[in-house]
Amino acid sequence: MNRVRQAPVTWLLLAGIGLVFAAETYLGGSTSTRVLVVLGANAPVLVWQGQWWRLFSALFLHIGFVHLLLNAYALYQLGTMFEAWMGSGRMLGVYLASGLGGSLASLFFMRADLSAGASGAVFGLLGALVGLLLRRRERLMPAGKQLLTSLLMWAGLNVVMGLTNPPIDNAGHAGGALTGLALGLMLRERDAIR
Repeated sequence: MNRVRQAPVTWLLLAGIGLVFAAETYLGGSTSTRVLVVLGANAPVLVWQGQWWRLFSALFLHIGFVHLLLNAYALYQLGTMFEAWMGSGRMLGVYLASGLGGSLASLFFMRADLSAGASGAVFGLLGALVGLLLRRRERLMPAGKQLLTSLLMWAGLNVVMGLTNPPIDNAGHAGGALTGLALGLMLRERDAIR
């Protein structure tokens, strides 16, 4: 219960993507294009027709159970850390802004008919943490330097995975990460990060 109190937004988002995945499964499966479109996947044709809400609703949909697990695990790890350092409001703001940045990048640069997933928002949290740490790099303690190195390595690994796996929405990942990085470089810390 203490973990939920320390990161309520992260847990709320995890519950949200879990409930939406249950709805996907109930309606016919998370890999069904029909189900994904009905529930709000980022489908460029529909977005350009005025369904702009899809840029946000797509953040709660996932294509397959492995996709859900990977994003949920990353959201738990990065979200709880970010929320503990920067507060719930900033965590939600960075998450949604980065998700929007990722969805917009997908809209303009993806080659698939649709995209879905929290990946852009999760990469935004990663980018924001990197930005926060980079801004303080001269004053970082060894643990902070190690965290920065780990985050950069994790980001690099995901870039390689994305480039070697065509179905992965690299545009969404990049858009989310760059949005988060920009926010992380601008946000003032609530607590000292060492």
